[in-house]
Amino acid sequence: MNVKLALTALFAVAVFSCKSEKKTEKNSNESVVVAQKQPFFKISLAQWSLNEAIRNGEMNPLDFAEKAHEMGFEGIEYVSQLYTPMMETYDNDQVALDSILPKLKAKSAEFEVQNVLIMVDGEGNLAAESESERDQAVEDHKKWVDAAKYLGCHAIRVNLIGSPDREIWKNSAIDGLKKLAEYGASQNIEVTVENHGGYSSDAALLMEVINAIDMPNCGTLPDFGNFCLERENGEMWGAPCVKEYDKYKGIAELMPKALAVSAKTYDFNEAGEETSMDFTKILQTVKDAGYTGFIGVEYEGENHTPEEGIMLTKELLINTAQNLK
Repeated sequence: MNVKLALTALFAVAVFSCKSEKKTEKNSNESVVVAQKQPFFKISLAQWSLNEAIRNGEMNPLDFAEKAHEMGFEGIEYVSQLYTPMMETYDNDQVALDSILPKLKAKSAEFEVQNVLIMVDGEGNLAAESESERDQAVEDHKKWVDAAKYLGCHAIRVNLIGSPDREIWKNSAIDGLKKLAEYGASQNIEVTVENHGGYSSDAALLMEVINAIDMPNCGTLPDFGNFCLERENGEMWGAPCVKEYDKYKGIAELMPKALAVSAKTYDFNEAGEETSMDFTKILQTVKDAGYTGFIGVEYEGENHTPEEGIMLTKELLINTAQNLK
């Protein structure tokens, strides 16, 4: 009887030990998963990913923060032109912004997302050959610097469009961008330039501009796409690209002065990988540059819904980050 009791007790201890071991193993695995899911950067949602829904009236741009929150993002990147139709219903831009910005700020607070930056379009050519045109573009951009400050963003993103002459463009870009960066510095706002077509997609040339200005609040916003230098018939947008800058070389050149980063995607294979670029190679370059800020998700494909493309991009960023050196 004593032997039988001893065996029963021994069996119970063994079972308890086995269960405890499995529980510990499970908890250990769970902690590993949690650790793996923490990339070296934060992830924001670029509003341009939802531009079609906003343009056709399916989504109110004032609901952007709520949408981003629903999709699990911690930061958001606004696009100025998506508010243009709304702004045109007011007497002037300042009256419009005085009405719209408090609503955006309240929404971001309500849904606990961080306002990261504003992508500014349609406010004039900062690299125009004419100084008076450049100066007007600087003035027209200032309201967005003020808007970024009000919302708590760290930066605005601008385009550097201007003269078709390479050398004139460079000198004009230095002048226009520096003037805007000086105003940005007075408001504690960074001014970033995206590789966004034309000479701005020539990364080496753009870096000549940024380095010539040499201001801590003036830098780049490397986009994983947008390295088209020339399009058919000289078009700036829309037409097929006929000359492209090497994206891997370009991103590596832009990262030393990167103040923001945009993860552009177009399509995915069955494994969830982007079909037109090597995300591992690109993110390794971003990591090696010491960048730890937000990376904005910007899906521009046609084979998935915007929501599907956004989530595929987000998952690709997280999964790729886990396998970097």
